[in-house]
Amino acid sequence: MTRKLILASHGKFASGILSSLQLICGADQDITALDCYTDEAFDLTKEVQQILQVNAGAELIVVTDVFGGSVNNEFLHYIHQPNFYLVAGLNLPFLISLTTRMIGSNSTETIIQEALEEAKESIQFCNETIKQELAEEEF
Repeated sequence: MTRKLILASHGKFASGILSSLQLICGADQDITALDCYTDEAFDLTKEVQQILQVNAGAELIVVTDVFGGSVNNEFLHYIHQPNFYLVAGLNLPFLISLTTRMIGSNSTETIIQEALEEAKESIQFCNETIKQELAEEEF
């Protein structure tokens, strides 16, 4: 079964981060960006229904920008559908980790969990990290 990845955000964050991801990892036809509320006529419910219809039969991983935000909440309606996975907290380290795992044979749940754990380690308060490393070098 094909895995598809949808990046969804308020404004143009989804397409912007997709551009960065493609620069680092190369273009991938199985990744799509959904920029929400960029014009007055935008209908989130309609867009989400269309995405689900177009991707029927695929494992669909949706990554939204903010947990509890309107974009995430709209996709939450589909959380119990088979082969549908929803992650909140769109960020580049997570996407790099996730996309490099997508072609593997591990279960989708496994690749999402592995990518989340790896991405958590990439979030650093650099001042403290460097201070700790320098302190360790002194000993």
